[in-house]
Amino acid sequence: MKKPLTRIVAGLLLVIALAWIGLKVFVGAVNVPLGSTSAAAGKLSSVLHLPPGFQYTVYADDVPNARELRLTRVGDLLVANPNRDQIVLLKKDRDGNGRHDGQTVILQALHSPNGMDFYADDQGREWLYVAEEDAIGRVGFDHASGTTAGAYERLVTGLPGGGNHWKKSLRFGPDGMMYVTFGSSCNVCVEEDKRRATMMRYRPDGSGEEIYASGLRNSEGFDWTAAGALYATDNGRDLLGDDFPPCELNRIEQGRFYGWPFANGDHLPDPDYGKDRTAEINASVSPAHSFRAHNAPLGMAFLRSEVYPVEYRGAALVALHGSWNRSQKDGYKVISLHWQADGSIVEKEFMTGFLDGDRARGRPAEVIENRDGDIFISDDYAGAVYRVRYTGVL
Repeated sequence: MKKPLTRIVAGLLLVIALAWIGLKVFVGAVNVPLGSTSAAAGKLSSVLHLPPGFQYTVYADDVPNARELRLTRVGDLLVANPNRDQIVLLKKDRDGNGRHDGQTVILQALHSPNGMDFYADDQGREWLYVAEEDAIGRVGFDHASGTTAGAYERLVTGLPGGGNHWKKSLRFGPDGMMYVTFGSSCNVCVEEDKRRATMMRYRPDGSGEEIYASGLRNSEGFDWTAAGALYATDNGRDLLGDDFPPCELNRIEQGRFYGWPFANGDHLPDPDYGKDRTAEINASVSPAHSFRAHNAPLGMAFLRSEVYPVEYRGAALVALHGSWNRSQKDGYKVISLHWQADGSIVEKEFMTGFLDGDRARGRPAEVIENRDGDIFISDDYAGAVYRVRYTGVL
């Protein structure tokens, strides 16, 4: 006997409901926030917390997948949207209302762009360099008008892409060379392409490719101190429990090996790949600082302005993107790192409130400072950019 139509419909509805519940349980288990909405940024307009004397505004709430940032010479802000294959320019806030004065897409149809930086060649021409998933390109750039000039040219092609960590970060160093980080293709493995899990270095024309440092699982953010020392964040591996291994801040030196995939943290053998790798583990460089496990440190910047209190001058801000494989979320904030006289580093909370219990409101991704001491922080979950200023007003 056939079931009545109402029973069939009820059964289908029950299956759909159970599937939806299963999906929610799965998402909660792996701890991955979904979506990116300006509504999320709106909810953050008054709930984020900063140290006394610092204040913030939601500078932009209309830049989905906002990742790496670069400032032009006139104060406009470039934002990479890797999931949209484009770079947008946010016009400087000249009317003083705390928000950008308009946005335009200056590059599109790229392949997952992330890292960006400016470089002036020997002829004085200014270039905007872009690290795509599988290439490094450049285009002429006019800072005054905030527009590109000429055709976009890919200088380096055939770079390894895909896998777990496909976004590439790019910066020019004090030596005039181009530094690019390549994340690992996996959670933990021995890479076939030796350029993965490294920091690479190139001449400005894209030639002279070399591995500058290795054993860096996913060093998304890096910056130089005023004295020229290079530091980079690094994301520790997953699936070893809530509290292991730590994420890292490393002082990067040419030719050094930083442990992955054989060592975690301070010379601790990896349970999967550390066996019989004593030589590599002993040769690895210990972290300069350890973050809590799975906090996912991404962008970082050393603060150079003298508008801040003394304790923040020369400190580094780091965006902790937040955990995905912990039983309770952790990270989801911006922290400050303060170097002590004995060389140790003290970590303090700087911008918090991105978590509401175990619900993510936002995920900070990048930090950058302008010449006036304004700090810009991107949030790829809320699709937002925040501007932080020190006013001294409590």
